[in-house]
Amino acid sequence: MRVITGSARGRRLKEIEGLETRPTTDRVKEALFSVIQFDIEGRRVLDLFAGTGQLGIEALSRGAESAVFVEQRKDAVQAVRENLVVCGLSDRARVVSGDAMSYLKSGEKFDLIFLDPPYASGLLEQALEEIARFDICRRHGIIVAESAANKVLPPLSAPYEVHREYRYGKIKLTVYHRNED
Repeated sequence: MRVITGSARGRRLKEIEGLETRPTTDRVKEALFSVIQFDIEGRRVLDLFAGTGQLGIEALSRGAESAVFVEQRKDAVQAVRENLVVCGLSDRARVVSGDAMSYLKSGEKFDLIFLDPPYASGLLEQALEEIARFDICRRHGIIVAESAANKVLPPLSAPYEVHREYRYGKIKLTVYHRNED
């Protein structure tokens, strides 16, 4: 697992042992950042269910203003912190150790949100509903949700809408946009 481009390009990221954390493959990560490449610079990013933090770190490396990483597992929180240090990005990041659903109630607003919870957990749908309910995306905000390719994700209430879906083998990326009020 490595940072693809930007200020931390080529840096290897610490991975977590075990099957509980499933990192986004380099192929899917490259495709994801190709889709949002013009929507990163200067943005506030939330990497919910951060795992190793690779998505938020990639966004910071590509010029995001700041990122918040939320992860419940202690070993994953430590990996995110170590990866931020290795990449020289700690000064623009905050790592929150705790429950993702509880964090969404904080009221903090973001321009770009990455969602990649364990596929079978049901947390993805719950997180999407909570994001829309608490309206934590800024105007023109983007949510990128990773799921199994056969998973049907719910439509969200206005001002959120599904912008597009992308399939990469057994993985699907669903991109939601927050339209103007």
